[in-house]
Amino acid sequence: MKPKLHRKVLSNGMVVLFEKRALPTISVAFAVRHGSINESFSEKGISHFIEHLIYKGTPKRSSRQIAIEIERKGGELNGFTSETTTAFHCKMPSRHLKTALKVLGDIVKNPKFDAEDIEKERQVIFEEIKLYRDSPQHYVTQEIHRNLYKGHFRIPVIGTLKSMNSINREKLVKKFEEVYNPNNIILCVVGDADFKKVIKFAKKNFGKEKGKIRKKKVEKQNKSTTEKRKGIDQANLIFAYHVPGLNDKKSYASFVLNVLMAGGMSSRLFNEIREKRNLAYVVKGASDINRDFAYNSIYVGTKKENIEKIKKIILEEFEKVSEELDESELGQVKEQIIGNHQIAIEDSHIQMENLLIHEVNGNAKRAYEFEKNIRSVKLKDVKELAKIPLKKYSFFSLVPG
Repeated sequence: MKPKLHRKVLSNGMVVLFEKRALPTISVAFAVRHGSINESFSEKGISHFIEHLIYKGTPKRSSRQIAIEIERKGGELNGFTSETTTAFHCKMPSRHLKTALKVLGDIVKNPKFDAEDIEKERQVIFEEIKLYRDSPQHYVTQEIHRNLYKGHFRIPVIGTLKSMNSINREKLVKKFEEVYNPNNIILCVVGDADFKKVIKFAKKNFGKEKGKIRKKKVEKQNKSTTEKRKGIDQANLIFAYHVPGLNDKKSYASFVLNVLMAGGMSSRLFNEIREKRNLAYVVKGASDINRDFAYNSIYVGTKKENIEKIKKIILEEFEKVSEELDESELGQVKEQIIGNHQIAIEDSHIQMENLLIHEVNGNAKRAYEFEKNIRSVKLKDVKELAKIPLKKYSFFSLVPG
């Protein structure tokens, strides 16, 4: 039976999304349409900082009480900040939906922003920044963003040591009051629940306040850089290129091209780089496709002396695809993507995130058009997109120093 999305926009502008599932678990999220794409240089990392602090307590609940109310009922509590979204979510037995709504609703409405907690959490984020730097695979993924974009958007979601040091309580409270208003909030529930009760909760607990979110221009570029570092044994490289965003039908051809090139052990580059030539252990692709920005990337871990050889192989394979890709291989890749998607969204939590991403990028209803849009991808579009990295690409490598 095909799932049905219930979507309602309340009079205060808040969006409520619900997908019914006959399962004993429920996934719940409150998300705000604000991330690093909305931040200026001086406030880089503020969205992520607020995400951390919102779990530190409200006038009604301490941070420990928040955790106890969710976890002692079998739930899992977490959050994330991306370029476009900040979200607070939990997954728990469906009989405890009321608890999930109450606790998450309280923290997104009433964070204390205690001065002592702010300084403690600032130190935690400093350690998080160091953690990401110390993980070469994560670090190159972060650094390729700097080579794909100019200006404020090239700075990582987590911010920098400098920007994080400049964010005080006054800035945090001001940003929260600007952004965390009903017309910027999405409540998403996937699982066994009553939609009317979810709506009733949202109407009762969220007022009429409205705030504006400033949107900043994204400027693209293509740049290649190398960084040397002592203490590492492997070179980590990432090759990336801009593709059409979600407001363009060809964005689905971008998904197809990514999987064709580096989506698993059956992909062209895994076969060429690892299976045929034994040049690397990890070869994997990723797509980060949104309405306002979109790119595909390929990560490889290899020896320092193999970098240019691997870059050449990548470009050769794109050229082959642009000239030789046929309907048979295209059909196989489409089936792979659709199968992977169907398996993934069996998990209510993944489907919840999927609905949030589509809502932030336009309308959650588009999440249910994914399979149809993948099936409708044309051979000529994939071959045409494969020409993009032959002309322009970004590249970053972290090598032993």
